[in-house]
Amino acid sequence: MQYTQLGKRGPKVSTMGFGAWAIGGMNWGKTDDAVSLRALHQALDQGVTLIDTADVYGFGHSEELIAQLIKERGKDNVVIATKAGNDFYFANEEDDQGYGAIQQSYTKEYLIFAAENSLKRLGVETLDILQLHSPDLDKLEQDEPWLALEQLKKDGKIQHAGLSIQSFKETEQAHLLDAHADLLDCIQVRYNLLEREAEKVLFPKAQKYGIGVIVRIPLLFGLLTGKFSAESTFHDDDHRKFNLSLEKLRDYMLRLKNAKPLFDRYPEQSMAQVSLRFCISHPACHTAIPGAKTDKQVQENSACSDFGKLTEDDLVLLGN
Repeated sequence: MQYTQLGKRGPKVSTMGFGAWAIGGMNWGKTDDAVSLRALHQALDQGVTLIDTADVYGFGHSEELIAQLIKERGKDNVVIATKAGNDFYFANEEDDQGYGAIQQSYTKEYLIFAAENSLKRLGVETLDILQLHSPDLDKLEQDEPWLALEQLKKDGKIQHAGLSIQSFKETEQAHLLDAHADLLDCIQVRYNLLEREAEKVLFPKAQKYGIGVIVRIPLLFGLLTGKFSAESTFHDDDHRKFNLSLEKLRDYMLRLKNAKPLFDRYPEQSMAQVSLRFCISHPACHTAIPGAKTDKQVQENSACSDFGKLTEDDLVLLGN
């Protein structure tokens, strides 16, 4: 496993982390807590030090599983990044997609309340990283979310402040780094072989200010593992039924053909591993957080850290 500093102020982290959305037990189909815990243990065994979660993942269950891991293995060298801003605490009705009645809440009062609840669930005294969870731009143009992060830092409840950039808003929200460069230690960004909008404006700004970059959705919800086809379908309890509609899936699969020369260049590596290497090859990117539900997936994901970044010749194969 390779390690890097997460920006100029962030902690040292593994270049491959563990994305803990799926183990929350919601929106990714059925999960088994025993299997999920084995996956978490495997991550530490493989040298993973960054675990990314959110309070809303399984309505707190993902954080609870991570707390169990910490209880069994200790906290030394483990960096936990969580998120807040999606209010599920009073959600007791499901919407027509079965997601639950979640609403964005970025007031100072709510964010401090949410952070304190994450502290309790995780069983820690300080959150290593707290990220605003993909807010709409109008929320971020208000003072309250930033004042909350400042207060939480001042009170010692969080060590580092982050922002999870809303998907497909990478350029639109890039100016926030100008306004909050002194407060933001890291950002989390949707970025992968087929979704590269962040390269245009956001990444140069992150480099300018020394803000760490965590890459999320590096395998595009599993599409870049090579296990899907243009006709793949998902169960009703799997968010990919909506985020990877048949139309989107066919479009992605068509575009994916352009990356075949890159995958062919590394026949000893899986499609997923080459895709993950891409995500840490941009100079602005420090670590990627592929999701995993099993120890086998963790092993495959973690192994590609030692393969290192792709070469300039590799990236030429992808074009612009």
